[in-house]
Amino acid sequence: MEQLVGWSRDEYFPRYSFLSPLCRSKALNCTVTSLGQPMENMKTYVSANRNASLGEAIHALWQRGPVRGFYQGLIPWAWLEASTKGAILILTSAEVSYYSTRTFGISPAVSATLGGIAGGAAQSYLTMGMTTCMKTVEVTRSKTAAAGGKIPGTMETFVHILRTQGIRGVNKGVNAVALRQISGWASRMGISKAAENPVRKMSGKSQAEKLSIGEKIIASTIGGALSCWNQPFEVIRVDMQAVKATSEVIKPTMISTAKSIWKENGITGFFRGIVPRIGVASWATICMVGLGDTVRERFAR
Repeated sequence: MEQLVGWSRDEYFPRYSFLSPLCRSKALNCTVTSLGQPMENMKTYVSANRNASLGEAIHALWQRGPVRGFYQGLIPWAWLEASTKGAILILTSAEVSYYSTRTFGISPAVSATLGGIAGGAAQSYLTMGMTTCMKTVEVTRSKTAAAGGKIPGTMETFVHILRTQGIRGVNKGVNAVALRQISGWASRMGISKAAENPVRKMSGKSQAEKLSIGEKIIASTIGGALSCWNQPFEVIRVDMQAVKATSEVIKPTMISTAKSIWKENGITGFFRGIVPRIGVASWATICMVGLGDTVRERFAR
């Protein structure tokens, strides 16, 4: 099968030990704890407050910290999310990519896209519904204490939502999360793999030659940036999960939320926060698809 389609499966999907998904999970954790979380919070603020500029978002986050404001939701939600969704994504996507290639002889770009779809769906419903909701709550909830009172902590807020709204309350917007992850990782993995071909041509490398880390970063950056076409799903997700002083929608659905955004801001409302999201997506793709492949290949030896 491999010879019929003209390329080696092991070049694109090398077998890996159980340590590989753990290492790539930690790679994603790196994206959150470094550049990822500040850009994530800027994106969340602008998506929730669609009339605010990026500069106003930076000022508002600075007022909450100053530095701490850019890392709201990091502990435990972002760490919990990064430490679980990375392993889920890679375990699922690698197996789907491998068997779709082995069984049907699908090209690397298409099989990577299918792997991204399966991996994005798995991580959304297994872990990300709760963690994305709680990260958004941390950025959008009021942190001004009432007279004589104190600001509720992260876990106090979580327990309160769980008691008053149940498990659905801490998984609000999970379907929007799933659409974002499915379309996002399918695009990142598929486009990144497809972008390797022009990178090879520019560097004069054949299909049998491995790309350098720098070349993988270029391909991953292209994949990460172009994957942000699905920003409307992200804005809908943030709006559903955000804590608001007043809201016309008691139990928002994706459709009712989309109608509300269209009514308030028009088409541009669905693309608020796309600039910092491009940064988040590119950085995550570099770590997970580009550098992560290098780590996986080393463990496969």
